[in-house]
Amino acid sequence: MFWRARTTSGRAICLSDQFPAIDADTVMRGRLKLAGLPCVEIGTDVDWTANPHGNRTWALNLHALRWTGSLVAAYERSGDTAYLHRATDLAARWIRDNPRGGSHISPWAWAEHAIALRAPALVCLSEHVRTRWLWDSLAEHGEVLADPALYRQGHNHGLDQDIALLVVGCRLGRARWRDLAVRRMTASAELAIDAQGVLHEQAPRYGLYVHRRLGVALRAIEQSGAEQPARLAARRAALEAYIAHATQPDGRLVPIGDSPAGTRGFGREEAVVRVFDAGYVFGRTAWDDPRSAYYSIRFGPGRRLHGHEDHLGVTYGAQGRKILVEAGFHSYEKSGYAEWTRSPGAHNVPVVDGVFRPGTATRLVSAAVGDRRQTYELADDAYGVTRSRWVHVEHGPDVMAVHDTVPDGSVLRSLWHFDPALTVVSRREGVVVLGDGDFRVTLLQFPGVGQGVRPGLVSTGYLRTEEIATVVSAPAPGVLTVIVPGADDPEVSFSGSTMTVHTPDGPVAFPCPT
Repeated sequence: MFWRARTTSGRAICLSDQFPAIDADTVMRGRLKLAGLPCVEIGTDVDWTANPHGNRTWALNLHALRWTGSLVAAYERSGDTAYLHRATDLAARWIRDNPRGGSHISPWAWAEHAIALRAPALVCLSEHVRTRWLWDSLAEHGEVLADPALYRQGHNHGLDQDIALLVVGCRLGRARWRDLAVRRMTASAELAIDAQGVLHEQAPRYGLYVHRRLGVALRAIEQSGAEQPARLAARRAALEAYIAHATQPDGRLVPIGDSPAGTRGFGREEAVVRVFDAGYVFGRTAWDDPRSAYYSIRFGPGRRLHGHEDHLGVTYGAQGRKILVEAGFHSYEKSGYAEWTRSPGAHNVPVVDGVFRPGTATRLVSAAVGDRRQTYELADDAYGVTRSRWVHVEHGPDVMAVHDTVPDGSVLRSLWHFDPALTVVSRREGVVVLGDGDFRVTLLQFPGVGQGVRPGLVSTGYLRTEEIATVVSAPAPGVLTVIVPGADDPEVSFSGSTMTVHTPDGPVAFPCPT
């Protein structure tokens, strides 16, 4: 049983810009569009157990009620009380139809994230509607949010719980809830974001989300009259370096982990190459140049939260083109494809014949970073044997070389997924040329006998996919792969341990690993 709220109140902190862009007039007509899915009829008396698309995100958003917050915002902008009456009716119906612990309610009704997202919408409504049922519901939400057994410390859901607890506490005049929220979000941020700014959820898109939500949190703290913790602001500022380096030259985040392709990043830094100890290498030739070369490499702690089994994986682009891509994020649905996007086979990695060990950490053995060339060595035992990868990147002319090895007695296959815009133009033993219009890129492989090209599938957005070409090396204890942007089957020569690739912009020579 929860404590009934007092009818007296404190300040309503309503940060209405946190609500999604919902067309208020469509909702007024009894229709609702959520999660980028087609509009559905909800009528006046909403069936809260419905999930017409069979989609987890849609069901969560329905019960989060943030879309009703958009109705309140529409009322505040226009003064049209019809919006407020509709928001009030929807909130009242939700509270009536979804008692906590009820036997016939949706499992999403009192899911911890739905609670955290719903409470601020109810607070915004309470600025205009003061009724016992709304006050009591806010008190019940606050007690659930304050429950340590339900708190997601160090997680983006936990941050949303803290924001919700803070605004509910302020609205009901419960300073202890506000203070608890501020203490928790500060400790949680220091757990989730390391000193270099990397979010431990292993997806740049979530770094962006947490950065935005910390901005909301700091504004709410200021409006509550409390002092903004310097430690909390510092962790938010640290995130900006991680987000900036994870932003590709086209302004979109590299789709690592549960990061949808197309998500806009931001920022710039001084260094063009940055190694983050938590498991990321990001490199480029220049900032603010859409034609800049760009690459990423994954290593570090084993998969967790929103990460994928992508260790040793690379992405690469040059000359204004994306070249090597990975499967990216499709959805949170429990489907075979969504599960596959998190597997090693969905990434540009060496796959070893043997049993894969999920969650294995990968070591960055060495890194040599120069202005025109960078070289990295990585290793792990994700398949029970030492799996090593050497990555060498040249700039001007652009070339990427990757050498994968396992001990004698084991074999691996290197997987290479190409951007959907690139299709196979020609191929011969050990050479695959791909192109789009006049642009060409060549993949060279040693050994080349037994190399294959197969159709693949990558996620280009939420619930969207496109076909790609995937190159699979022949099984061998060691495979050298060379990617040459802007070249159509370039000549290659060897002199001792040096390999020279003759590109249209001139020769590139580099030491070839043994």
